[in-house]
Amino acid sequence: MIEDNIRVLRQAARVSSDSNYKVEKAWCVIAGDADLVDDIAYKAIASNHKIRILFREHVILNDGKLDKKFDFIMLHANALGLNDYKNAVTKKGGAYVQVSMNALSAEPNIMVFVAPDDVIRETVSVIEKSKISFAILQESQTTRFIDIEFNNEVKLPNFIKSMLKPFYNANEVVLSAVLISVEKEMDINRVQSIATSNRIFVIDFKDIVTEE
Repeated sequence: MIEDNIRVLRQAARVSSDSNYKVEKAWCVIAGDADLVDDIAYKAIASNHKIRILFREHVILNDGKLDKKFDFIMLHANALGLNDYKNAVTKKGGAYVQVSMNALSAEPNIMVFVAPDDVIRETVSVIEKSKISFAILQESQTTRFIDIEFNNEVKLPNFIKSMLKPFYNANEVVLSAVLISVEKEMDINRVQSIATSNRIFVIDFKDIVTEE
C-alpha cells in the first residue's frame, strides 16, 4: 500500500509539473458484496463529479434452494483518480479490473465478465473448446466471500435459516471480474451468448461511450 501511494504521488507531481502531460481516461469495474459497492458508490458521489458512476447492479443468482447475492459497479474517470479506488477495493477484498483508452485502441473487442469464479472458469473452458481465439487480459477475485441465503422455496422458520447460513457461507463462493479480449469481431456474439447462457454478466465496451 505504501508503494502504491508513493507511485500515485509521483504521478500527481508529474501532472502538476508537466503542462503537456495528458491524463488518460479509464474505466473500472468493481465487484463484491453490497456493503463494499455501497462504500464505493458513496465515495464516487462525494467526488464532486470527478468520478462518474456509469451503472450499478445488484444481482441475485438462484442456485437450487440458495440465492447468491453480489453487486458490481462501473466507474469512469482519469486513470490517476481511479488508483485510490483500486487500493480501497483491494484492501476490502473486492474484485477490480481497469481499462484504459490505450487498451481500447490496442484491443478493440474487449468485454468484462462478472460472476462466481467457478462459473467463469467453466465458461472459459467452453469458449476455448469452441475454437474461438481469445485472451484473458486481467482477472481479479474477491477475497471476501459473497452472500448466500436460502430462497423462498425453503419452508423453514427464519431463525433456523439464520442458524444454517454460516454453513452455506463456509462453501466460500468467490466472485470474479475478468477482462476478455476476442480476436475476431465475428466471434463476439458467440462469446457473449455462451457467457450469458451460463448467467455471466457481460459488459461489452462497444456499448460504452468512449468520448465525452
